[in-house]
Amino acid sequence: MIKIPPLKNPYIKFVLIVIFGILILDQFTKYLARFFLQPVQSVSIIGNFFKLTYIENPGIAFGLRINNKLFFTFLSIAAVIIIFYYLFLLKDQKYLRFAFAMILGGAFGNLIDRFLYGRVVDFLDFEFFDVSIPPFKILFLQFSGYSMDRWPVFNIADIAVSLGMIIIIANTLFDRKLRLDDSSKN
Repeated sequence: MIKIPPLKNPYIKFVLIVIFGILILDQFTKYLARFFLQPVQSVSIIGNFFKLTYIENPGIAFGLRINNKLFFTFLSIAAVIIIFYYLFLLKDQKYLRFAFAMILGGAFGNLIDRFLYGRVVDFLDFEFFDVSIPPFKILFLQFSGYSMDRWPVFNIADIAVSLGMIIIIANTLFDRKLRLDDSSKN
C-alpha cells in the first residue's frame, strides 16, 4: 500500500481542495448529463430561460472551433503548466491563488473530456440576452460583426474558468487602484 505524506502547507492544501472539488463536481455533472440528458437532448427547467441541453462541443469555449487539435492540446497543456507556475508564486495573494485554482480545476475538467472523448460535454443552457455587433472597420481592418440569439451551452468547468478570470481581472483593477492611491499620497 502506498503512503501519501500529509500536506502541511496550507497554501497547497487549499489549492488542491479547490482544483479537485471543481474537477469532481464537473466530471460528476457531465456523467449525469451523459446518462440522463443524452437520450432526451433537452429538458426545460424554467421555461425558455433555463434548460438542461446535452451537447458535445468539439471546439473551444463558446463553440469556437480550432482545426489543429494537436496544437490546441499543446496550448492547453502549456497554459496549465503556466498556471501551476503562477500558483507557486502567489503565496501571499489568496484571491489570485483561488482564481488560478478555479481555472485549473475547470481546465482539467475539460481536458479530461477532450482526452477521453475528443469533445467536451456541455449542458447548462441559458437565455441571458442577445448579442448583436454590426460589421465595422477600425483603421484598415474590416470586422464582419457577430450575432448571438442564445447564450452558448456550457458546463461547470466553464463556470470555474470564467469566475476565475473575473476574479483575476477584478483583483488586477483593485490592486491597480491601490497603487494609484498610494502614489497620490506621496
